[in-house]
Formats: sequence, C-alpha cells, structure tokens
Amino acid sequence: MSKALSVRIPDDMAMKLNEISKETERSKSFHIQKALELYLSEVADLQIAYDRLHDTSDPVLSIAELRKEFDL
Repeated sequence: MSKALSVRIPDDMAMKLNEISKETERSKSFHIQKALELYLSEVADLQIAYDRLHDTSDPVLSIAELRKEFDL
C-alpha cells in the first residue's frame, strides 16, 4: 500500500524534476520515491557509521595492524 504525501520544493528543483520525468518517461512520483529511498539508505548507513565510531567496545586498528591482519 502507498500513501500520498505533499511536499514543497523550490521552483528550480521542480523544473529539473519535470525535465527528468519527460526525458525518462517516468513519473515525478517515481523519481521522488527513488531519491527518497536512496536518501533513507544513506542516512541509515551514516547512523551505523556514527554509532560504530562512538562505540568504545569496537577496537580501532592501526594501519600496521590492519596490514598484518590481511598479510599486506
């Protein structure tokens, strides 16, 4: 199931969205949905990285240790 959502975007962004929709023969909704999926994935990845960065139980390896571990 899907939900309708209303958003306001700047005029220049709306014009670009219209152009891309015409060029690709895809709806504006399709492109907005794909962009939002990508954004949400990136935000999730960023949160994981942030959490790991601040996890004191997660060991930090030096470059020398990393090379030794992977026989480089």
